[in-house]
Amino acid sequence: MLYHAYELQRSWLNSASAVASISAEFLTNPANPLSYMGVGPMAASALDVFAHATASYSKPAFGIEYVDMDGERHPVEEATVVNRPFGDLKRFRHTGLPESSPRLLIVAPMSGHYATLLRGTVQRMLKSCIVYITDWADAKLVPMHEGTFDLDDYIDYLVAFLEQIRVEGQGERPHMMAVCQPSVPAFATTALMNLHKDPATPKTLTMMGGPIDTRESPTTVNNLAMERPIEWFRNSVIATVPMNYRGSGRKVYPGFMQLASFMSMNLGSHMMSHYEMFKHLTEGDEDSAQTTKDFYDEYRAVCDMTAEFYLQTVEEVFQKHSIPNGEFRHKGEIVDLHKITDTALLAIEGERDDISGLGQTKAALDLATGLSAKKKQYYMAEGAGHYGIFNGSKWRNNVAPVVEDFIATHG
Repeated sequence: MLYHAYELQRSWLNSASAVASISAEFLTNPANPLSYMGVGPMAASALDVFAHATASYSKPAFGIEYVDMDGERHPVEEATVVNRPFGDLKRFRHTGLPESSPRLLIVAPMSGHYATLLRGTVQRMLKSCIVYITDWADAKLVPMHEGTFDLDDYIDYLVAFLEQIRVEGQGERPHMMAVCQPSVPAFATTALMNLHKDPATPKTLTMMGGPIDTRESPTTVNNLAMERPIEWFRNSVIATVPMNYRGSGRKVYPGFMQLASFMSMNLGSHMMSHYEMFKHLTEGDEDSAQTTKDFYDEYRAVCDMTAEFYLQTVEEVFQKHSIPNGEFRHKGEIVDLHKITDTALLAIEGERDDISGLGQTKAALDLATGLSAKKKQYYMAEGAGHYGIFNGSKWRNNVAPVVEDFIATHG
């Protein structure tokens, strides 16, 4: 009944949001005398904030139209080059870069948000690379006849995407960057491809804020996963997709539960953000209010994960620590991290990351014992939180140049 209760609540809130939005417009209409009185703009601002907070948000578009380079503006071409049931491979490029430029696969998290959360990551890396990104599907929209999707399938998708990129690059090996949660499957994929001498083995792997070894500086997220047995997660947070979606009957970890979890972690700051938005609207500072709205438009757009992928991730990554313990398997085959000898590794962490603590990503460098020291690099972004290492000014000005130099050095 969990999903049905959510759908009922969503329907009611959508109506309330529409009423609040219409009322806000009425109170700010120049023809309405109340719009010239103090109570009118204040009430309209409060209703506007409520309307925005209770609205439903669908999958956003990447909307990257151009990239500015060397004083010139280059239009960006977006294309889907591989289409698969549980995720597509998208490509972004522009005329300012030659075809011989490095080809970079950005592995977006499958953690409740869409790949568009990395819009800023893609846009910045377009200055030096032809960029590809995994555009994971919303599990509630994938019909049951398409089968299941777990960590093994995730790794298979990455291998197939890397092979497609190599083909498009006329045999040139690609680079790979994993942001947050996919650092684990990307690390495993790299080990397997090194082991099997796959021609599409990435030249470099950049892991950013990833939970490689969650025993290092454990966070609230890590502690929650450790405190309860896997059966608690199976019985408490897994729901069945209702009849009004194409994936009807599929077992999923709903995106709305992930969003509620993230919001509750920093509830005070989210409340202050909305209060600041209310003040900006009251003062007529539309630009500042719109900045907050744009962030939450993206943040509240969530998607579902398949139950098998979510439960396997919780168990293998956060409870059994299979990767650092050398026990992680892909379709029965042990993932031997010692076999990574031909892919340079870069681990990036945020000083103030409250999702993946300091040391969790860096652990990957110690685990790859077969890789020479000159092919390993670590960077800590000072003052950056989890999102700051792949979005915002710290990412653009401090982190991205490190990634670009790393790719150039090992390209």
